Amino acid sequence: MTGEPAAGLAAAPGLPDYTDVARPEWTDYNGHLSEAYYVLVFGFATDRMMVLVGLDERYRVETDGSLYTVEAHVRYLREVRGQAALRVVTTVVSVGAKKVRFCHQMYVGDTCVATEELLAVHVRDGHAADFPDHAPHRLRQLVRPAPDFAGRAIS
Repeated sequence: MTGEPAAGLAAAPGLPDYTDVARPEWTDYNGHLSEAYYVLVFGFATDRMMVLVGLDERYRVETDGSLYTVEAHVRYLREVRGQAALRVVTTVVSVGAKKVRFCHQMYVGDTCVATEELLAVHVRDGHAADFPDHAPHRLRQLVRPAPDFAGRAIS
């Protein structure tokens, strides 16, 4: 995962955009990014957020704590051709004692090609647990207004 801020494009302070390239093995028989790989890239962006708030690999190993996705809503808006440069903007929408709601927006150039809204719960030893002391503060610093697609139902 590159996780580098996209050149010339602003990210929320303290939360750089995640960048990647649609790899040839991610394309389907139509030459487009296969459905599962949109979610994979969104997962890489989630991993980047977790690192930035201190829920990184060291934390996971030392505490057996992590985020578990309990709900997700993906919208596939445009086809992505193989080897396209991808940029994911992440917005933290709300933070509770044990949960965080956030959104990803995937871009190719200036075009939003997909979105994902997630609810994740902090888990330790296989059970929902309060975040460690440092995480809610860091997550709350990243809270921004929800994108217009957040909270929509499938219709």
